[in-house]
Amino acid sequence: MQNFDDESFYIVSLSVTVYADSSMSQRSKESIRTWLRLLSCETVIEQHIRSRIRENFKVTLPQFDVLSELEHASDKLTMSQLSKELMVSNGNITGVVDRLEKSGLVKRTRPDHDRRIQYIELTETGASEFKHMARHHERWLEDLFAGVTVQDMNDIQKLLLKMRESVTATASAQN
Repeated sequence: MQNFDDESFYIVSLSVTVYADSSMSQRSKESIRTWLRLLSCETVIEQHIRSRIRENFKVTLPQFDVLSELEHASDKLTMSQLSKELMVSNGNITGVVDRLEKSGLVKRTRPDHDRRIQYIELTETGASEFKHMARHHERWLEDLFAGVTVQDMNDIQKLLLKMRESVTATASAQN
């Protein structure tokens, strides 16, 4: 028997509820099924990648995400910029950056004109190690999606973009 974490149990129990409720419209049922499929796919992929990153590189997925964002930035970032790009709070980023700094993968600097601001950037070691991690990450994703054609991936990307635009527009209209 497979062990479910809390999130998986929630997905399974919610899907049972959806199928059992005959008063729901077909669109409502399909909306929930779509959300559940998205959530379950994301969960499976994230759990696999999180485990591989931790086992192979001794960093967490949030640490990998910070390294990735810094590597793709054209310049060093403030903590606020970094948290905005990663869509998390400054408080969440602080601990992650602390651990990366202790590992020698990032460094903090403060400008002379405003000591309240902290800039975060990759160290040479951090840049080198991230490139190595990113190559493995790319291969892991390629392996995970081996059963999906490039055309299917392109179609999924277009549909997900359409869905994100719909969700964003609806959420904006409701606020």
